[in-house]
Amino acid sequence: MRNRLKVLRAERNWSQADLADKLDVSRQSVNAIETGKYDPSLPLAFKIAKVFGLPIEQIFSDDEVAQAAE
Repeated sequence: MRNRLKVLRAERNWSQADLADKLDVSRQSVNAIETGKYDPSLPLAFKIAKVFGLPIEQIFSDDEVAQAAE
């Protein structure tokens, strides 16, 4: 699954630790999500969307769907 988490975080000048605090997860979890090593649970994905004020679909996309669009 692809995501725009790193870009969205950078646009707000938040560190991984800042975002982790807002999500109540570890900085390592934020890093793992950003690098695609970990897909967040649905409740965490909703929490991420709420923090950024965006629909989940604007943050996360399926790799297969993203590749088909290229």
